[in-house]
Amino acid sequence: MNPRMSNEHFQVAIIGSGIIGSVLALGLIRRKVSVQVYEQAQSLREIGAGIAFTANARKCLTLLDARLDDCVTAVGTVNGDPACPNNNMQFIDGYTHDALKHVSPGDDLVEKTLYKLHAGPRGFEGCHRAHFLDQVMKLIPDGVVHLSKRLDSYELPEEDSGENKIRLVFCDGTTAEADVVIGCDGIKSRVRELVYGKDNPISYPHYTHKIAYRGLVPMDQAIARLGESRARNQQMYGGPNAHVLHFPVAGQQLMNVVAFVTDPNDWPLDRNMTQPATKDDVAGAFAEWGPTVRIIIDLLSPAMDKWAVFDAFDHPAPSYAAGSVCIAGDAAHASAPHHGAGAGIGVEDALALSVLLDRVRSEIEARSAEKATAIPAALKAFSTVRHERSQWLVRSSREVCETYEWNNPSCGSDMSKGYEDVKQRSHKIWYFDIDGMLADLDEEYQKCLME
Repeated sequence: MNPRMSNEHFQVAIIGSGIIGSVLALGLIRRKVSVQVYEQAQSLREIGAGIAFTANARKCLTLLDARLDDCVTAVGTVNGDPACPNNNMQFIDGYTHDALKHVSPGDDLVEKTLYKLHAGPRGFEGCHRAHFLDQVMKLIPDGVVHLSKRLDSYELPEEDSGENKIRLVFCDGTTAEADVVIGCDGIKSRVRELVYGKDNPISYPHYTHKIAYRGLVPMDQAIARLGESRARNQQMYGGPNAHVLHFPVAGQQLMNVVAFVTDPNDWPLDRNMTQPATKDDVAGAFAEWGPTVRIIIDLLSPAMDKWAVFDAFDHPAPSYAAGSVCIAGDAAHASAPHHGAGAGIGVEDALALSVLLDRVRSEIEARSAEKATAIPAALKAFSTVRHERSQWLVRSSREVCETYEWNNPSCGSDMSKGYEDVKQRSHKIWYFDIDGMLADLDEEYQKCLME
């Protein structure tokens, strides 16, 4: 193979234009890495509801492309009084009460400790996933994102064939070529399935036996029933085998409510993860809870959605890289939402990949490295550096749910012990050493080049 020909037209293909695929694309574009994004949907959309980026995740967004932080600001909703935002995550016992004593909503919480965990400036500023993605897509140049491109397969170049591109085959019969393929195609990732095989349990997410009931409540109705302070501030209510979270969204016009309950049944993967539900379905799970939580559930619409929580805990991917193909974000390490950090960890992935592929691009252009060695080395370095932290999140997201729901044997129903457990885990997410990660990537890349 002609070395000069092998280094021409360095091209990255991203499969999936959700949040991680899109911010990665912007990070690469900013670094002058040629990239194309292939999205299976006919229109751009993001599944899910609320999302919050910690201060640490926002720093990663800024390092990808400084305009991304503005995207968060444009659609974010401050927590609490807009004139004096509340940057705390808040936890309280929503279950314990005197069932024989009639009290008004809120009164059952008066003598209980409200545990507050400071998340940093603007550290708990929620937004809707779709609204954030809309802002991001405005920054991506025309011709980069291709819709209705569902990946069917990819074909690696044969040795000694003179070819050095990966051939992508889409379900509509069209094809494309790239030097690097990155699967950012979510929890049901086709790229992950192609890497690990159709009959391999690693290729698929698995049910956590938790269901999230989700609803949006008009803020005026929430204030009328709960009081202004409670309605406008994020709060988590813990109790046995379930927990409830609410926080303001849509410029504080709505209160987003998520109620998690345990489900002993199975949920087949081929069944849509989001299904219609009713308020009666969830009310029974909280019938014995305190009046405040019961009122929150009563505020929900008679018809709502329920979301089956899947993750990658049971069969984790041992590596995120396979030669010149890799997976990132939920495709690599889908976690349950109990830390609210899946997107933030995916943003860290995107920063790591953008920095590594920028280095590959510059070395290829300078003729100081060859694609055949530099690309696999970069992706292997990405996997090595990112694997431990991202897999920890998958595990900890399940474990912290047990703490919220009083099933952690070291905490039980002791909210003070539970708070310390949540604090330790949250700080590991929020105070991640980004510069240290970048240094580790550089060191690991050099090591992989020499292997």
